[in-house]
Amino acid sequence: MSRRAADADHQRNTLTRPQRKAELIAALEQQRIDLLVESERWQQASTRLDAGWLQLARYRNVLYLAGGALLLSSARRPKSLLRVAKRVAAGGLLLSRGRRLLRLIR
Repeated sequence: MSRRAADADHQRNTLTRPQRKAELIAALEQQRIDLLVESERWQQASTRLDAGWLQLARYRNVLYLAGGALLLSSARRPKSLLRVAKRVAAGGLLLSRGRRLLRLIR
């Protein structure tokens, strides 16, 4: 144990009970403040993710219906599902690159 740690430990042991209680209460208050600040940061960081999730939840029934139709058609012709999946992936990539290009132009 270093000299500084030993001094701090000794000083802590020599504090009276009310002083120690006040020190602990101050530490708790600081932890609460830190927790509030971090929870606010967390909420701000996850706002876009929450908005996207709510957008998906809004169309949940439609997505279930489309998934069921896709499942039925893929059960009949499995190769067509792969073709459709490739086209959807290519369309999604094209859309995201188009959006990025529009952002760069503006």
